[in-house]
Amino acid sequence: MSKFYLTTPLYYVNASPHIGHAYTNIAADTLARFKRLKKDEVFFLTGTDEHGEKVREAAQAKGKSPKEFADEVVANFQKLWKMLDISYDFFIRTTDELHKKVVKKVIEILWDKGDIYKSTYKGFYCIPCESFFSETQVKETEGRCPECKRPLEEIKEDNYFFKLSKYQEWLKSYLKDNPGAVKPSIRYNEVVGFLEANSLNDLCISRPKHRVSWGIEFPGDSNYVVYVWFDALLNYISGVGFYYQEENFRKWWPADCHFIGKDILRQHAIFWPIILHALDLSPPNTVFAHGWWLVEQEKMSKSKGNIVNPFDCIEEFGSDALRYFLLREIPFGLDGNFSREKFIKRINSDLANDLGNLVFRVLNMSEKYFGGKVSSLKREPPLEFKPLLDDLSKSYVPFMDSLEFSSALERVWSFINLMNKFIEDKKPWIMWRERRIEELKYFLFSLLEGIRIVTVYVSPFLPKAGADILSQLGQSSLKENLTLDEVCWKTEGFITQKGSPLFPRIDESIL
Repeated sequence: MSKFYLTTPLYYVNASPHIGHAYTNIAADTLARFKRLKKDEVFFLTGTDEHGEKVREAAQAKGKSPKEFADEVVANFQKLWKMLDISYDFFIRTTDELHKKVVKKVIEILWDKGDIYKSTYKGFYCIPCESFFSETQVKETEGRCPECKRPLEEIKEDNYFFKLSKYQEWLKSYLKDNPGAVKPSIRYNEVVGFLEANSLNDLCISRPKHRVSWGIEFPGDSNYVVYVWFDALLNYISGVGFYYQEENFRKWWPADCHFIGKDILRQHAIFWPIILHALDLSPPNTVFAHGWWLVEQEKMSKSKGNIVNPFDCIEEFGSDALRYFLLREIPFGLDGNFSREKFIKRINSDLANDLGNLVFRVLNMSEKYFGGKVSSLKREPPLEFKPLLDDLSKSYVPFMDSLEFSSALERVWSFINLMNKFIEDKKPWIMWRERRIEELKYFLFSLLEGIRIVTVYVSPFLPKAGADILSQLGQSSLKENLTLDEVCWKTEGFITQKGSPLFPRIDESIL
C-alpha cells in the first residue's frame, strides 16, 4: 500500500465559495477517490485561510468580530463540501491553535538559522492584495498593483523579512532536475522563465498591527502579525503534524500533490519550496496549477456580476452533474468557459441519454423478462466488449494518475456507448419473442456486468450515482470497499432492483 498526500489551497474567507473553489475540490476529491480505488492510503487536506485585513474589513462591514465572521463563512464552505460529497480527511483552519503554534515554531527555526531579519522597507503596498511591490515591478503598471490593477500606497516601515533571494539558485537547479515539480508544463515554463528573468526580492513576512490587526502575533514582537501568505502556506505541514506529531508527519511528508489555481502559482512554486528547503524539508512532489472557469470568456468577478454559484447549480441539477461537467468539459489544467447551455447539454447527452438510459433500460429488461434475477451459464465477456474493456484496463489508470480526467471519462463513455449500441444491434425483444432464453440471459448478464464495471470507473467522478447503480444491481456490499479489483469479469449473477432514472433529462426550453 502506497501513501498519497493530497491538498487543496486554503480558501480565503472574505467571501462565500464560488464555482472555482468547487472545481478545485471536486478535482481533488476525484483524485483521492481514485487513489483509494488503487488501495493507496490517502490523506486529503482542505481548509480555510482566515487571517488578514480583508477578513477584518468584511467582518466589520457585517458588524461581527473576525472570528465570528470566519466561523459563518467556514460553515458555508463545509456545507458545500458535504453537498458535493468531498471526502476530505482533515479540514484545517488557520485560526486553529495547533496551526498557530506551528507557524510560530517555523519562524523561530528560521530566525535561529539567520534566514529571517528585520529591516526598513520602502516601496509600494497593495491593501486589497496585502502585498508589497518594488518600484521596478510597478513601472509598467503606472503605479498600480500588477495583480489587481488597483492604486498602490507608497510606504516606508520596519518589517521582518525571509531571505528568499538566498535560495534562488537552489530553486532554479531543483526545478531543472525535477520538471514534474510544477504541472502542467506551461506553468513549469512560466516559473522557470520568471526565475531566469528576475532576481527574487526577500519576502516580507510580517505586517505592523496598526495596519493589519487580524493575524497570528509575530513571535518575539507583539507589534506585528505574520503575513497571511506565509501563515497560510504552512498549513500543508501543520495539517499532518510538523513539530507536534513527528511520526505522522514523517509518514505523510512530502505532499504528493498540491492542487491550486494558476493565480497563486508564484506563492506555491517559488515561496513554498524555498521555505521548505530552508527548514530542511523536501518540497512537494507536484504543484498542479489548473486554469480558471470563465463566463463569456471573462474571468468571474463580483463587479461584473458573473459569479456562478455552486449551491444554485447543485440545487437545480444535482452534485454529480456538476462534478461531471467540470471534469469532462475541458482538459484539467486549461481554462474553461462556463455556460448554462453547455451544462444542460452535457447532462442530457452524457448523463441522461448515455449512462442513465443504459442503466434504466437494462434494469427494466432484467425485471420484465426475469423478475430481476439474471445469471448465465456463459460468463466470459462478449467479443464486442473485449477491445474496449482491454483498452479501459490499460488506459484508465495512466490517465487518472496523470490527471487527464476528461480523457479517462471519454474512454469510459466509449464503452457506455458501445453497450447502448449492443442493445440496438442484438434486439433483445426479438430474443424474448422467439424464446431464445439462454441467449437473452447471456445478453442481459453481459450488460449488467458491463454496467457494474463502468460503475467502478465512474465512481470517483459520480459518487452518488455510483452508489445508486450498485444498489440497483444488488451489489450494495461493494459500496464501502470498492477497488479496481472489481473491474474484472467476475460476477456469478444479479438480483436487480430497478430505481428511478439516474439523470432525468432537462427541458432545454428553460435555456
